Amino acid sequence: MHALIRPLFRPLFRYFPSMLLASLAAGCGQVWNDPYPIAERGQNILYTAFTQRPKHLDPVQSYSEDEATFLYQIYEPPLQYHYLKRPFELNVAAAERMPVLRQFDADGKVLPPGADPARIARSEYEIRIRPGIRYQPHPAFAADTKGQPLYLGLTAADLADKRSLGDFPQTGTRELTADDYAYQIKRLAHPRLHSPVLELMGDYIVGLKDLHARLAADEKARAAKGEGGWIDLRKYPMSGVEVIDRYTYRIHIKGTYPQFPYWLAMPFFAPVPVEADRFFAQPGMAERNLTLDWWPIGTGPYMLADNNPNARMVLVKNPNFRGETYPCEGEPDDKSEGLLADCGKTIPFVDQVVFTREKESIPYWNKFLQGYYDASGVSSDNFDQAVQMGGQGDVSLSDEMAEKGIKLNTSVAPTVMYMGFNMLDPVVGGNSERARKLRLAISIAIDQEEFISVFQNGRGVPAMHPIPPGIFGYRADEAGINPNVYDWIDGKPRRKPVDEARRLLAEAGYPGGRDARTGEPLVVNLDTTGSGMGDKSTVDWLNKQFRKLDMQLVVRATDYNRFQDKIRKGNAQLFYWGWNADYPDPENFLFLLYGAQSKVKSQGENAANYENAEYDRLFERMKSMPDSPERQAIIERMLAILQHDSPWVWGFYEKAYTLQHGWLYNRKPGKIARNTLKYQRVDVAARERLRAEWNRPVLWPLSLVALFGALVVTPAVLHYRRRERAGGS
Repeated sequence: MHALIRPLFRPLFRYFPSMLLASLAAGCGQVWNDPYPIAERGQNILYTAFTQRPKHLDPVQSYSEDEATFLYQIYEPPLQYHYLKRPFELNVAAAERMPVLRQFDADGKVLPPGADPARIARSEYEIRIRPGIRYQPHPAFAADTKGQPLYLGLTAADLADKRSLGDFPQTGTRELTADDYAYQIKRLAHPRLHSPVLELMGDYIVGLKDLHARLAADEKARAAKGEGGWIDLRKYPMSGVEVIDRYTYRIHIKGTYPQFPYWLAMPFFAPVPVEADRFFAQPGMAERNLTLDWWPIGTGPYMLADNNPNARMVLVKNPNFRGETYPCEGEPDDKSEGLLADCGKTIPFVDQVVFTREKESIPYWNKFLQGYYDASGVSSDNFDQAVQMGGQGDVSLSDEMAEKGIKLNTSVAPTVMYMGFNMLDPVVGGNSERARKLRLAISIAIDQEEFISVFQNGRGVPAMHPIPPGIFGYRADEAGINPNVYDWIDGKPRRKPVDEARRLLAEAGYPGGRDARTGEPLVVNLDTTGSGMGDKSTVDWLNKQFRKLDMQLVVRATDYNRFQDKIRKGNAQLFYWGWNADYPDPENFLFLLYGAQSKVKSQGENAANYENAEYDRLFERMKSMPDSPERQAIIERMLAILQHDSPWVWGFYEKAYTLQHGWLYNRKPGKIARNTLKYQRVDVAARERLRAEWNRPVLWPLSLVALFGALVVTPAVLHYRRRERAGGS
């Protein structure tokens, strides 16, 4: 044993004190709980989080908020929204100037501005893009010495070590052209891509549906021959998009569609180069997640450098970005809020944006308080810690937040949350009076006011219909209530009593929550996502609401992607969902219940699959009208129809509360404009200083450990040395 002790323990005994002191010294001046790599310390990085993994990053397929967070930073459509002005105002992005609109009658004659919409047979938008814009570096553009694509015709052996774009050593770029925009518009019709806006855009863009039919037929014929692979859309003519020259193209619209310029600010109309489409279509690519749906390619301020949707996604500054300056105009209060201090400076300000996936709100919140996220939302779990309510319902920061220099941003979001009925379902759906009364009984019984108070901390306004405040068509006070669900009492809307709901339920054929014909209890199924209305506390509350009617509720929670699939296929009975405005116009909310937008029939955005002939007729009139008293009157009739038919349980309009640290600048809330990361700036030095201050290690417990260790080890060392001397003698 003595022989073993000598080589093994002598170094430990000899160096234990110095090792301990060195470890303590190493911790001094460092943040021990920093979740980020050491190499990132002091870097110009904005840190944020995401909760839902994005399903689509191909701009022709993506239509979800979690996906927009990334896409709007990477792709550049022709237009964008002014970052600071409210109401939201369109201006140019990749376009050199605002689109030129020309409208024609049935004989092809140009009509003057303001012409009667009934006379307009065709509209034409001419868009000219800025010369000199270049794509991000990308292997799809890499070429050999002869100018031929370097990474075409790749074999299985070539792809064996390829899992990301960074595994391709060579990259290239080229200038953006009008052809790229035309190519993307054709991709809307691609039968394999299932664009969520195909049906809607097909109603407007000339020839888009015809192109889809040709492509689908060719795809079927190719499949019968056992053929597949890439479809070169350049070979398919389409009358609705016309390339005039290298930088100019036109989009031809059936009739008139005043909202179309808003769509030109969305990634659906951002450019996709044919080289990337062809590059990713090669055999073996999809199996390695080497697809446009995984690795977007754009001309915007940022590009995706790391895609691990279960843990971390990283945007880095695009070295080829065209350049843009921070705005110098905004709302009256923007100057005093410091939002104009960077007027005229080149953007983007930050070099990287690091997104970390956080599945739970508490870890997200704690990391924000520690300074590891630059901004945070305010959830129900941390509302009382972050915000204090005044006697008049006014909202302000808590003292704890104010002491940290944290800033509170509030805004009424152009968002509606709702419980939808699947109108194709045999129990809750259909146009029968029985089904209508059942839906209305449920609408009355579900106490939205209580939900907002308990689960939203008051951050919401009960919805009366799809249109939120701030959008044309919304009316406040008594004129705007839903008379089927509310009474107007003492100057306020008051939900009808539960007895009214029970009466309607009995008239629907379910007295006491049982089928009058069979005596069986009425059971309804609600589909939702596990991280939302599927939470246990929310499920318990929902069960309580349905028990008011002696009904049984089964909540089926799943992940968001599976939830989307169920809605798309019409396999849900009731479902919770929401809609954030794509653009600030009532048409963008009312189309959610337009028959032609049925999710099941047309893969549109009418997830309830609601159809009403009068509503659809009025929608067709309203959508082409400018804001006016006549348009308001039509909208009010449409809302009355919806309130009568009750295809939704009208939930609430969301109030957005967000927090940001004092070192983060130029952050203005507003869900319409989403390409906002390029405007934000970080004071890195201030962040490093405060992080260190807030996360200073507490070393005295280690001192106790060191003392205890010394008390234990010292006798052993002395004993060992005595034995060593004795052995030596």
